[in-house]
Amino acid sequence: MNNSFGRYFNISFYGGSHTESLGVIITGVPAGIALAESDFEADIDRRRSGAKGTTPRREGDVPHIVSGVADGMTTGDTLEIRFYNENTRSSDYDRLRNHPRPSHADLTARHKYGEQFDLRGGGIFSGRMTLLFVAAGVVAKKITSSARYASRIVEIGGTTDSSQFEAVVAAAQRDGDSVGGVIECVVEGAGRDLGEPFFDSVESVAAHLLFSVPAVKGVEFGSGFAGVRLRGSERNDRIIDSNGTTATNHEGGINGGITNGNPIVVRVAIKPTPSIAQPQNTYNFASQSVEPLTIGGRHDACIVLRAAVVVEAVMAIALAQLKLSL
Repeated sequence: MNNSFGRYFNISFYGGSHTESLGVIITGVPAGIALAESDFEADIDRRRSGAKGTTPRREGDVPHIVSGVADGMTTGDTLEIRFYNENTRSSDYDRLRNHPRPSHADLTARHKYGEQFDLRGGGIFSGRMTLLFVAAGVVAKKITSSARYASRIVEIGGTTDSSQFEAVVAAAQRDGDSVGGVIECVVEGAGRDLGEPFFDSVESVAAHLLFSVPAVKGVEFGSGFAGVRLRGSERNDRIIDSNGTTATNHEGGINGGITNGNPIVVRVAIKPTPSIAQPQNTYNFASQSVEPLTIGGRHDACIVLRAAVVVEAVMAIALAQLKLSL
């Protein structure tokens, strides 16, 4: 099983939703960067559950720097950040081995890894693992310190009216259902010349990582799909000064796979949480028939509410990878 990514800023995940601990191992972090466990608090808090429509499962999510830091500075050696799971209810998942959840990874995990695969809490396929993206993103933001990251929810349950987001999520929760949405991330100050044509383009590296996040089903840069409905004369970004500033930003700050100095703009589509409270007719391998499945456990009615910081972290990881490759 490969849980690793990156040549220059390499991240490796271990653990699962209901294991004793989970963590991220990072290689390629330069020496001399100030890093303390308190640096992780702000972004971890942004991902934390507790708001209406999020899971009632509450974890401390306290980061433990195991290696790679001495006297408050990175050493250049392997950096490991570990978290402990403290609030698990594994019995909720016992019957899913034979009665897999629709649109979840229960069945593909069974086929690929065998009957003994750890499905508790979704195992490595759980949204719990996004905590590790956030932790790695904190380090990546220090490496890309000139960049300013901002992310926001631009759509939930089909509406782009932010004043309606809470009501849309509440309605889905009352129905024992879930909703998805879209997150936009804008990165300013990343500079020019990051990325390469073709296989290490900014888009290909970032999209690879973004599609590694559970529940991500679509990624677009700049004007994305809407831009293809325009003519070239409408969509082309006119250059208006010697710095390469453009009058519009349909390209999302990237030309030929390389940052052009304008803000990088990416939008990410996140599907509705597949674990819902409504009964669903789906195949039961024990009885060899289609039967109603009612899913227990504690799940988000809208995982988008906690995902903006995850998208932001992933963009930072992608840009750290590209920056260290220069």
